[in-house]
Amino acid sequence: MDLATRRRRTALFLFFLIPGLAVSSWVTRTPDIRDQLGASTAQMGLILFGLSVGSMLGVLGSGALVARFGTRPVMGVGTTLVVVSIVVIGCGTLLTSAPTVTAGLFLFGAGMGGGEVAVNIDGAEVEQLIGRTVLPTLHGFFSLGTVVGAAVGILCTAVEFPVQWHLTAVAAVTAGMFVYAVRAIPAGVGRTKGARSAGGGTAPARAAVWKDRRLLLIGGVILAMALAEGAANDWLPLLMVDGHGVDPALGSAVYAGFAAAMTIGRFGGGFFIDRFGRAPVVRASALSAAAGLALVIFSDSPVVAGAAVLFWGLGASLGFPVALSAAGDSGPDSAARVSLVAMIGYVAFLVGPPGLGFLGDHYGLRSAMILVLGFVAVAVFLAPSVGARRSTPPEVHTAQAHAPDAAQGDARTARRD
Repeated sequence: MDLATRRRRTALFLFFLIPGLAVSSWVTRTPDIRDQLGASTAQMGLILFGLSVGSMLGVLGSGALVARFGTRPVMGVGTTLVVVSIVVIGCGTLLTSAPTVTAGLFLFGAGMGGGEVAVNIDGAEVEQLIGRTVLPTLHGFFSLGTVVGAAVGILCTAVEFPVQWHLTAVAAVTAGMFVYAVRAIPAGVGRTKGARSAGGGTAPARAAVWKDRRLLLIGGVILAMALAEGAANDWLPLLMVDGHGVDPALGSAVYAGFAAAMTIGRFGGGFFIDRFGRAPVVRASALSAAAGLALVIFSDSPVVAGAAVLFWGLGASLGFPVALSAAGDSGPDSAARVSLVAMIGYVAFLVGPPGLGFLGDHYGLRSAMILVLGFVAVAVFLAPSVGARRSTPPEVHTAQAHAPDAAQGDARTARRD
């Protein structure tokens, strides 16, 4: 691996770490935010609807934006929105303004939904360049960010540190990471000739991607596993507090355990994927997530439920990155394929959880999670669609996915150590 690719991979680590820190910082403070706003479970679902709208706009526009401008500017704008959103959520909490918190979540959804699709396209490119499983490790840094953010959130909750100052500090730290990382991302990745031409020549290729049956099955896997992850990220602290009667600090600690399990699964997942293949690993992951969810839903013991969250986290850890990796080498036009599957995943990750809030208000959060359990159970049977890593050289569809660039061409020919 050459120096430029190594620096690029390190920068991507930070681009994954930033949203992990951001999301866990406000998730661990959701009980405090809810109390300061005086919101019910249904009202919190409405507040989270801002996240849904923003994420929908982000993910739906991201593919076209990457095709036109490349990953770097889309990643830059998306990450900037994530950093700004944390400040806005903090201000909304300080002002006890639900609309301001909703606006902050809208910015977060737009930034994460749009920027993360671009980061995943760039990560899939790096994976192809070095010829090794990389995306699970990259996503591991997102989970690492959630662990660190959750640990700080637990401490801030325990000492009753004001939410607004906590979130402002997180915004300052993540802004510094962003400034450092963005310089290592090359221009032009993911940009296609057709997107820059007046005739819009990429439309037929994108239509063909939507008709690819295997790719849609991969999308089903990522939808289920992303919903399992997103449900925990948005509702797990409240699920433990309201559904199992634990105190807010312990609810945040359980979420930290989930995030730690996700991190372990993603950092260790590459070894098992390279050894056993994608499909067996995804099937085992879905079974683990289903078992954990079932115990959290149906067990009345807070201790059993808290321990089961570890199985939930381990199971949910690999579905998202493995599905993206499978999409990236499932055929020509890698960027469009990753964009489509990432869009499905982020819709589930960011749009599904607010719907659980409405179900939770009527039937309780534990009962609402049965829907998530059903989707994860389906993923067990869809696992074969992710298939095995293709043995043909990655240059073929890399070249098809990106416009010719002499500097990138040189990097591809010398992509291995």
